[in-house]
Amino acid sequence: MSIVTLEKLPIKIFADGADLEGIIDLYRKPYIKGLTTNPTLMRKVGVKDYEVFARSVLESVIDKPISFEVFSDEFPEMRRQALKIRDWQENVYVKIPITNTKGESALPLIAELAREGVKVNVTAILTLEQVKGVAGALRPEVPAVVSVFAGRIADTGVNPIPLTEESLNLIRALPQAELLWASVREVLNIFQAADCGCHIVTVPHDILAKASKLGGLDLGELSLDTVRMFYQDATMAGFRL
Repeated sequence: MSIVTLEKLPIKIFADGADLEGIIDLYRKPYIKGLTTNPTLMRKVGVKDYEVFARSVLESVIDKPISFEVFSDEFPEMRRQALKIRDWQENVYVKIPITNTKGESALPLIAELAREGVKVNVTAILTLEQVKGVAGALRPEVPAVVSVFAGRIADTGVNPIPLTEESLNLIRALPQAELLWASVREVLNIFQAADCGCHIVTVPHDILAKASKLGGLDLGELSLDTVRMFYQDATMAGFRL
């Protein structure tokens, strides 16, 4: 798939990662319409100071939406963090997990933030009941993202497409809300998300690189390229029989 093909997909592609150089590079690409990150990705790349990292990202990411996640397990502190993150920049969405680690619903907090005009990205959603709850908590006039972790659903052996399609129906009365296909595992998922009508798909940096190189490539050409790879590697290894 070429960059032009990515641009023509009927879905917004968001880059998902915490590598600062990668974030800035992808932000500049026209087919990237937004960005996301989370505490797990930050920890993997060695981020030590959350706010310093976020503000360094926001020095470059100024006119595309970007989501930063709260990390408290207590709802009053989640609220405090959410309001602070909200105030960093106009293009910032605040990620709120659908529950805390004790399984307690974040819906009252989500509703409160929505009433205050905070742009939330409700994350870690895996069930239709959770989508129903979020749809009831959001405000029609306030932009929001509803992140269904389709990849994690698929990891359990369940097809996530029926759930995402029904989720679209549940948020249809919220004109400012967008459904996001999260936890992409392979290039195919980008096309699946587009085909089922999701507004956004968030894609890890490494899969974006693969999509730019291989997605949409002629299968006959890819077959020949694979044969050449096997031959070249066998030759370079000096194999003999």
